[in-house]
Amino acid sequence: MDNSSELARFNMIQQQIRPWGVLDDRVLEVMGTVERERFVPDAYRALAYADIEIPNGNGTLMLAPKVVGHLLQALAVQPGDRALEIGTGSGYVAACLSRLGARVISLEIDPMQAAEAAERLEALKFDWVEVREGDGLAGPVSGAPFDAIAVKGSMPTEDALPMLREQLTIGGRLFCILGTAPAMECVCVTRVGRHDYRRESLFEVEVAPLRNAPEPAGFEF
Repeated sequence: MDNSSELARFNMIQQQIRPWGVLDDRVLEVMGTVERERFVPDAYRALAYADIEIPNGNGTLMLAPKVVGHLLQALAVQPGDRALEIGTGSGYVAACLSRLGARVISLEIDPMQAAEAAERLEALKFDWVEVREGDGLAGPVSGAPFDAIAVKGSMPTEDALPMLREQLTIGGRLFCILGTAPAMECVCVTRVGRHDYRRESLFEVEVAPLRNAPEPAGFEF
C-alpha cells in the first residue's frame, strides 16, 4: 500500500482514536494495519480515514473510526473467541474482529451488501469471517453462544436486548447503541452469571438505527 495510506492510518490513530480514549495496544495495532480504504466506496476513498461516517451505498453508514475503536476495545476480543456482528455493512469491523483473532459470524439484512461484503472479505483473505444474509434482531443466531456481540446500528428501544445478551457466554461482552437522537448511549453489557449482567455506559453518539429495529411506542392521547 502507498505511503499516503500508511500516513493516513497513522494520523487516524494518533489524532482521532487515541485522544478519544482508545488505548488498547492490540486494537490500535489492528486499526493501524487493516486497510480501511479497501472497504469504502470508490467515491469516498480519499475520506477513508476521516473522522466521519461514510455512506456504504445502500442508505447505511460506516461507523466513524473512533467509534469502531471503542467498539473493539469494549469487546476485548481474544484469539479463538466466537464473535457475532449484526450489520455487516462494508465488512470493515468484521475484518478488524477477525484480525484480533475472533471467528466471526456477521449478519447483514441487505442481500446485495451481504454478497459484496463476503466477496470483499474473501478477496482480502479474512478467512475467519462468515457473512450471512439475515436479520440479527429476528431471534437467536445459529452458532451461539458468543464471546462478543457487536451491534453496528442503533436500537431505539431495549426490546431486543434480552434476546441478544442471552446469546453471550459467561464473561461474554455485548456492544450496542441504545436510544433515539439526539441522546443515544453506547453501552457494553457483560454476562457475569447465568442470569446476571453488568452494564457499562461508554459515551453518547448519534448513529442511524438498524433496519427492523423495534421503534418506541407512540404517544397516546
